[in-house]
Amino acid sequence: MNKSLSVIVPCFNEEEVIFETFKRIKSVLLKLDIQSEIIFINDGSTDKTEQILSELSKTDIKIKIISFSRNFGHQRAVTAGLNHCNTDMAVIIDADLQDPPELIPEMIKTLESSKAQVVYCVRKSRKGEGIFKKITAKAFYRLLNFFSEVKLPVDTGDFRLVDKSIIREFNQMHEKGKYIRGLVSWIGFKQVPFYYEREARFAGETKYPFSKMIKFATTSLLYFSTKPLKLATTLGFISVAISLVLAVWSVLGKIMGYTHAISGWTSLFLLIIFFGGVQLLTIGIVGSYIGNLFDEIKNRPEYIIAKKVNFETKEDDKTE
Repeated sequence: MNKSLSVIVPCFNEEEVIFETFKRIKSVLLKLDIQSEIIFINDGSTDKTEQILSELSKTDIKIKIISFSRNFGHQRAVTAGLNHCNTDMAVIIDADLQDPPELIPEMIKTLESSKAQVVYCVRKSRKGEGIFKKITAKAFYRLLNFFSEVKLPVDTGDFRLVDKSIIREFNQMHEKGKYIRGLVSWIGFKQVPFYYEREARFAGETKYPFSKMIKFATTSLLYFSTKPLKLATTLGFISVAISLVLAVWSVLGKIMGYTHAISGWTSLFLLIIFFGGVQLLTIGIVGSYIGNLFDEIKNRPEYIIAKKVNFETKEDDKTE
């Protein structure tokens, strides 16, 4: 097999698991008849993650490290990995070992046998996660699919194998608030599912608490769909329609004598709350889109690199 592979591993405070992650990925790559490298992206870790990675990189030049100047977030860490790989294929996998590296050979076989450009991994089960997390995750993927203009596979994360045509197109996208699994679907080409059992974390705690999940979900919706704006417009029309009906009803009631001025204060109070809520919701949705535009217009780099290890060139070491 005359191909090359990059394994992209974003890391944030993974000192408890990072060595085991490296060992399992390395074991898989040694069994493959393929040129390979592992790109670890240290996303501003404050524990010993960078120190452990530094020691590992001294044992093998195929272990490459990108260290950010601070924590920029998971999606930007993955973006940096894709920006810096120059291989025929790339696997995106988290460091927590919930997505087993041992599946990589089967993913490559699936890519080749189906002549696809993407193999996206679909979770048949999610071990080690609570009922609330499972329910909200399922609801999120289906809600996002409903709002999105592009059909997105449900129950999938960023764990996937992509070929160089996808990498090339992805690297031409310079938007700041990337939702990577959505962008890969948007790029198109042939994409096939790969079903697997997701494991529990090997060690440590999740780096995606509820607050970060909400932020991630909001970014996904606002950057990947304009339907919330259409929903806001629809709510506005419904509000106007209701108010017109009530206006006609009030005038006719006054003329025909079936309403009294002193009555109806409860309904009036509720209507004020309803219309005020609709207005605030609409303003909030529009404001969120304007905020995203503001971030894009500033044109700041997606991430800042403090250090690179085992890369051939030294250009762009500080910013990307």
